[in-house]
Amino acid sequence: MNLSVEKKILIRKIIVYVIFTLLFSCFQVSFPNRLTLFGQVADLMLVYVILVGYFFGFADGAVVGIIVGFIRDYFAGPSFTDSQGNVTASIGIGMLMMFIAASISSSFFTKRMNRNAAFAFVCVIFCTICYKVIGHLIMAAVMQFFSRTSYNLSFYQIVVNSILPTLLLNVIIAGPMILVLRFIGPYSKGVNPSLSKNFLSGGDDLWLRT
Repeated sequence: MNLSVEKKILIRKIIVYVIFTLLFSCFQVSFPNRLTLFGQVADLMLVYVILVGYFFGFADGAVVGIIVGFIRDYFAGPSFTDSQGNVTASIGIGMLMMFIAASISSSFFTKRMNRNAAFAFVCVIFCTICYKVIGHLIMAAVMQFFSRTSYNLSFYQIVVNSILPTLLLNVIIAGPMILVLRFIGPYSKGVNPSLSKNFLSGGDDLWLRT
């Protein structure tokens, strides 16, 4: 691949990622209650990061995940009150969670399934469950550390009122987002050309890709 072609791919990738990142992040932050179910909202930012990692690899997913996570932390990150009544912001949790989501999705049977668009729904389901479970565990740990209080949600409430509604909403929004990323996404024909090189060299080959 010559230099001019590589430059065009890079320029297109940067422009499209900037547009999509701002679009999905701003929409979720500005209109959080447009898609809701039992008090839970469709997580556009999470689904976006999951699909970028799944379709375009770990490097793209990790970078997009960290940026989206920072935006989430800055505009909508949770805060905690310690035992003295001081409010503490949770900058960094969103970045960590989005990075984990990108890491999992980029290795979710992508070699065996050849990054199949239909299997992307399974990836969204799996990563959403992991994200919610890890998120609840982190929240419980932070509340215990800062406030010395126990988590006030039961297992039933976590599953029925948190995980399942978010899961359904994320699967619904995954459909149009898959089409957008595959047909007008950061790469021509919806394929990251560097991934074929990674397959041959053994790169981007994590634990779920066997």
